[in-house]
Amino acid sequence: MADEKKQATKKSETGKAAAEKDTAKKAAKKDDAKKAKAGKGDAKKAAAKKDAPKKKAAKKDAAKKTSGEKETAKKDVPAKKAVKAVPIVVRASSRYVRVAPRKARLVANQVRGLQIDKARALLQFSPRGAARDIGKLIDSAASNAENNHDLVADEMRVAEITVDEGPTIKRYRPRALGRATPINKRTSHIAVALSPEES
Repeated sequence: MADEKKQATKKSETGKAAAEKDTAKKAAKKDDAKKAKAGKGDAKKAAAKKDAPKKKAAKKDAAKKTSGEKETAKKDVPAKKAVKAVPIVVRASSRYVRVAPRKARLVANQVRGLQIDKARALLQFSPRGAARDIGKLIDSAASNAENNHDLVADEMRVAEITVDEGPTIKRYRPRALGRATPINKRTSHIAVALSPEES
């Protein structure tokens, strides 16, 4: 037993000594690496100091060239650009129109891009129900053009017309055997934009 204890203590002592040697070797390697890096850094700094005057001179030359180019560019640019005239657009909209958007779009697509007199004639004789509402809206936009913008309504054309979906009113119809089927009463938001005809 005593021999075993002595052997165990010897092993632990030798293990500690080996660990200390390893740590000492690692520390020495780190110090060598730091010294090598410091040596490289000093060499780089010395080289940078030598090249510094050359770089400064090159920067000054480049600055002179760019300033010369900017001056010539300023001379070439005209004083002011001509501003394009923005075409006048007269708008009118009708919301919550009690017609399905799908049906109103059929009429709107026929009228889009037409001159106002042609659009009115087409809507007056159209058998579709949405034609009456769209006709009223175009008349309203024409009145806006005359009263608010001092334009001649007969010289306008339908530049844009959009039909968007409004809220749906939901109702139910009683059917056989106690059932109920839904009825969707759809609404539309219609918007028109008129602009003067391009001559």
